[in-house]
Amino acid sequence: MLGMWTFLITEVLFFGGMFGAYAVYRNMYPGAFASTSRYMDVVLGGTNTAVLICSSLTMVLAVRAAQLSKRKDLILFLILTMIFGSAFLGVKAFEYHSKWVEHLVPGFGFQYEHAPEYLHPAQLLFFLYFCMTGMHAIHMIVGLGLLTYLLVQAVRNQYNEYYFAPVEMIGLYWHFVDVVWIFLFPLLYLIGQRH
Repeated sequence: MLGMWTFLITEVLFFGGMFGAYAVYRNMYPGAFASTSRYMDVVLGGTNTAVLICSSLTMVLAVRAAQLSKRKDLILFLILTMIFGSAFLGVKAFEYHSKWVEHLVPGFGFQYEHAPEYLHPAQLLFFLYFCMTGMHAIHMIVGLGLLTYLLVQAVRNQYNEYYFAPVEMIGLYWHFVDVVWIFLFPLLYLIGQRH
């Protein structure tokens, strides 16, 4: 358990660096960053937030089922958590595709007709957007792999009230990934929105 908490602290430092870079550049180019907010789909971001909150609930229920030696419930809640995680990645893939179609992926093909004077700072924001959400998505994929391992072990009846530490530790990792998204959503999707 100490090892997992140590690992999560290093992950906080890792994501903290990206959040710090975002804060610095957003402060340097407030107009450009505000202009890019129109390209962030709040409905899709909000949907993903709700999906991840549901996945946290099912993960907590999976840990509790393992603690109570309820094998069928554990399997059910692990599967539901994996479904929610996969749904999140599906929505994120849809978002990435729409950014690709709109030529908002940083690089040689980047186009920003909305405010040409903000071309370079806007490209910087989209770079941060893809870095932050991309790293989050990679962590989600790793989490799904870990959940698959737990599911296989649960089917083999490896967890009970005396041995459930792996479920609890992977649950901590899953909750950490969810908490990171709770910070990403308002920073990338909500700040700067105009109604």
